[in-house]
Amino acid sequence: MGEARKWLSFQEWQERAHDTLQHSPLWQSVVYHKAMYLYDLTWEDSRLLAQDFRGKAIAQQLIRSVGSISANLEESYGRGVRTPDSRRILRIALGEARESKGWYLRSHHLLPEEVMTHRLNLLEEIIRLLVRAIRT
Repeated sequence: MGEARKWLSFQEWQERAHDTLQHSPLWQSVVYHKAMYLYDLTWEDSRLLAQDFRGKAIAQQLIRSVGSISANLEESYGRGVRTPDSRRILRIALGEARESKGWYLRSHHLLPEEVMTHRLNLLEEIIRLLVRAIRT
């Protein structure tokens, strides 16, 4: 049957998320949950990528771009919901999500197919949620 999955499901991650995170006003945003979950997954993926000299560069880019998704959501929230500046920052988060997708695609030589599929699907969901948030 192959190797068993070694990461927490989204629901398990939500249940174990730090109390400070769960009590943040941002916790109301599903896209924020997904972005923070992806960051934790990317943290683990980076360990595997860093075992190869080519993967180290990808790991650095992934940590930066994936981390920037949630960081921009935090900044956007801090600027006020539904302001022009908030929408501009959401567009930056969207760009970071698309960049992250590209870096995951480039890592296909080093990450297992199951990991790639899960991360790319999660990024597609984040991208859809961000596009919807920008439009409304």
